Amino acid sequence: MAVLGLVTLAFAGSAIAADKKFAGVTLTLASQNDQFAAVLAALSPKFTEETGAIVKVDILDYGSLLTKTTADFVGKTGGYDLVTMDIVWAGQYAENGYSVDLTDWMKRDASELKLDDIYPTLLNALGHYGDKQVAFPFAGYANVLAYRKDLFEAAGIKPPTTMEEMTAAAYKLTDPAKKIYGFVANGQKGPAVAQDWMQYNTEMGGSILDANGKPALNSEANIKSLTVYKQLFDKAAPPGAVDYDWGGREESFRQGLAATMQTWSVGAPGYYDPSISKIVDKVAITTAPRGEGLPKLYGIGGWGMAINAGISDKQKEAAWAYIKWLVSPPVHKEFNLMGAGSFLRKSEMTDADLKAKFPFLPVIAETFEHGDGEYRPRIPQYPEIQDLLGTAVNAVLVGNADPKSALDAAQESASKLF
Repeated sequence: MAVLGLVTLAFAGSAIAADKKFAGVTLTLASQNDQFAAVLAALSPKFTEETGAIVKVDILDYGSLLTKTTADFVGKTGGYDLVTMDIVWAGQYAENGYSVDLTDWMKRDASELKLDDIYPTLLNALGHYGDKQVAFPFAGYANVLAYRKDLFEAAGIKPPTTMEEMTAAAYKLTDPAKKIYGFVANGQKGPAVAQDWMQYNTEMGGSILDANGKPALNSEANIKSLTVYKQLFDKAAPPGAVDYDWGGREESFRQGLAATMQTWSVGAPGYYDPSISKIVDKVAITTAPRGEGLPKLYGIGGWGMAINAGISDKQKEAAWAYIKWLVSPPVHKEFNLMGAGSFLRKSEMTDADLKAKFPFLPVIAETFEHGDGEYRPRIPQYPEIQDLLGTAVNAVLVGNADPKSALDAAQESASKLF
């Protein structure tokens, strides 16, 4: 009887599945191992309940994600249907035709997508390149300043609004005897240090490209900013910070070692989580500082969801349905309530449930409204430039090169890419 019951239940389950539009379809999603990854895996079975399509989430580190998905695109093996695409890969995707151009689909489904509720800065930066929409935004990140309000108050210092103030505060608040350091950032060779330095570089008035869109890695402003970055590491960063990637940087801040940290807003929920943070009642978040006299533009980043151009039409249709489902207001709200830290919509900034859980939403809203998605240039050559800078900046931090010689060498190599 028990066996018969199981068979009956199995038959009933398949009958229900057969009534669903994408029954029998399996989507494989390659996801960056950011905070949203585990939430994607936990939430996706609800899409299966609604549509019948099974979604398998393959969680990869940054380097593996780029390598494995690029090999899949180039080899046309169709191993992945959906790919989380970093903002800076847009030019590479567009030039090589890696993913489906979503432009016409977005126009067709504009009312369903509620595009007016999505920040224009995110729509443009997280997947748009030239005349193509190579991915649809689902995880907007704001570059913000996290700081220890208790340390600032005790020292009688106001939260910094300029880079000059932030640098001065970092030096003043550093006290190795108490294991307190004024500053922490990524120092690890590769994408980690390249991306963090580019952020500081822009805030100090530097730029990776010149007015003609050509590399200008060794400009006077860039050399100056790298000099300041080196000094901050030498005088105000925790021991071992030259080896930190995003995880190490975030952990050092949560454990109370650093007074300031420029970071992506995706990590902010963790500062208020007593299970992993020692600074729950001591932390505050504000907009990132800018150099004196620079325009009010804040770094934005994040991820779009791309559909592999090399899969079947049926798979593409199911993949687009998944994207629309994920970014729909109710699902995306649940996505963030579950801890994804991946905001997208204007309505999320005023939602009572989200505001109660994440008091820093006004800072994210301000950043998205005045967002700069171009300080890490979204050009096809970006991955190679990032590699060059990841080597050069780390060499300066560990003492193997001075800022000018390191950036001169990187500039010589970058020029050959153009």
